[in-house]
Amino acid sequence: MPDERLHLAVLGSATPYPSVDNPCSGYLVSGGGARVWVDAGTGTLGPLQRHARLDELDAIWISHLHADHCADLLTAYYGARYADIRLTAPIPLYGPPGTADRLADFLTNSARRSPVESAFAVTELSDGHRVQVGPLALTSRAVDHGMPAFALRVEAGGRSLVYSGDTAPCPGLTELAKDCDLLLCEAENAESESDPDGGDPVHHTPEQAGATATAARAARLLVTHVGRAMTPAEAVSRAAAHFTGPVAHADPGAAFTV
Repeated sequence: MPDERLHLAVLGSATPYPSVDNPCSGYLVSGGGARVWVDAGTGTLGPLQRHARLDELDAIWISHLHADHCADLLTAYYGARYADIRLTAPIPLYGPPGTADRLADFLTNSARRSPVESAFAVTELSDGHRVQVGPLALTSRAVDHGMPAFALRVEAGGRSLVYSGDTAPCPGLTELAKDCDLLLCEAENAESESDPDGGDPVHHTPEQAGATATAARAARLLVTHVGRAMTPAEAVSRAAAHFTGPVAHADPGAAFTV
């Protein structure tokens, strides 16, 4: 009988490029026999295969189209089309507007557009998008990252997991994370700094991650996507000063049951 609990496997959590032992952002969320690859950051396709082959996935969900969250879709395409994977149908892929064309732009090498839809059945996300993947209920909310970007809530068996994607603190994330059992929240910024191009902040600090978890009344907080100006331990300590529940870092290879 399938395990009805929610499970989170961390495939990678580095930013903005992989470290020696940590790929970029990627997670496998599973429950009740369903498996969803959440963000396909650089290097995550390798550790994904410790848990599931591409043809065993029920869906892929992408928060936004920065390479450290989606680059391994390119190699996944080659695996699905030209290697030992035999798909019975394209893998459902939920991503921001323009996902299919972005992939095709990278993959097309001639006048003929690369047939990305033969590997991925792409559905574009919108604020409040909902879909059922087996027993997993997926809800997406638009968040503040200076480009189309989304956070994700996964619910199954009365439990809930929320993933921030990349975003500054915003009402959409706090509302989505309300009373969740586990909040997986980025902590990119060492300080409350603006976007390098001069715009508004587009990431959380650890302190803001703790504050978001508190405002949402989350039961647990996992900080991820920690900027290279900090160690994971520093990010955990700083977030914990603003959140009274358990706080940990999304170490690569770590697994959590919700």
